[in-house]
Amino acid sequence: MVMTDSQKCWLNGQIIPLPEAKVSIMTHSLQYGSGIFEGIRAYETSEGPAIFRLEEHVNRFMKTARIYMMDIGYTNEQIRDAIIETVRENNLKSAYIRPFAFYDDSKVGVSTYNKKISVFIGAFEFGKYFSNADAGLKCKISSLRRFDSSSLPTQAKGSGNYLNSVLAMKEARRSGFDEAILLDRNGMVAEGPGENIFLVRDGKLITPGEDSSILLGITRMSLLELARDMGIEVVERFVHREEIYVADELFFCGTAAEITPILNVDGVDIANGKVGPITRKIRDEFFNIVQGKEPKYSKWLTKAMAEIDG
Repeated sequence: MVMTDSQKCWLNGQIIPLPEAKVSIMTHSLQYGSGIFEGIRAYETSEGPAIFRLEEHVNRFMKTARIYMMDIGYTNEQIRDAIIETVRENNLKSAYIRPFAFYDDSKVGVSTYNKKISVFIGAFEFGKYFSNADAGLKCKISSLRRFDSSSLPTQAKGSGNYLNSVLAMKEARRSGFDEAILLDRNGMVAEGPGENIFLVRDGKLITPGEDSSILLGITRMSLLELARDMGIEVVERFVHREEIYVADELFFCGTAAEITPILNVDGVDIANGKVGPITRKIRDEFFNIVQGKEPKYSKWLTKAMAEIDG
């Protein structure tokens, strides 16, 4: 991830130089974690940058705003157009895109009543989320549990929600692992700190369902459809912790993580420590799609330059 002073961002309806996007250190969302955000990728294609599942990401961003009762003052179409404009203004071939809505108010107090809301969109170069993604990850089942909707809305991307993820990741890294896997409050597998999780058993693709307190990931949703199209049986259900250790294959997915194999959990090798054939097949097809090489899935891509020129 590289952000420089020469970059531009979108803030409250205007494209401005990134250094001019300033807020008070006392801003409510910095003090209390009350912002909301999205993570979106644009990939390099032969026709310029293509934003993956833009409509779905914008829809989730707006749904998160409603869940957190934030009137951000913009429509889906305005946010969508602003994202495309930000990618164009930064002349990016590929990018990670971060829409962020926050309470831009420095009055002390938890209440958000009558507080100003600002909306920011940044776009910047972004490579692999995990430096060893191709080699596969070593993961630790976290001692922390993924929260459920009785505490915080699991289906919303609220900034404060991710403190749970930060602690789980710190625990994993301090124990010598690359990433954490969180269980839900019932002890069933939920997800990673910023990723959904899939396992393969007997040729079936299995993933925790909506009742496992997961974020309904856009990449996850895409892989469910893709796997079915590839003739792979897909099962969404509760996943017991011990199933992880005996899985034939295991991988994370997400906007940042893309598709990242997991080859060891709690010191137990998965698939003899090698990337499995189904994981590899799905990953290869996914990258063909995001690079614009599969016409069948062209509906998943918004070609930024074509949108602007048109």
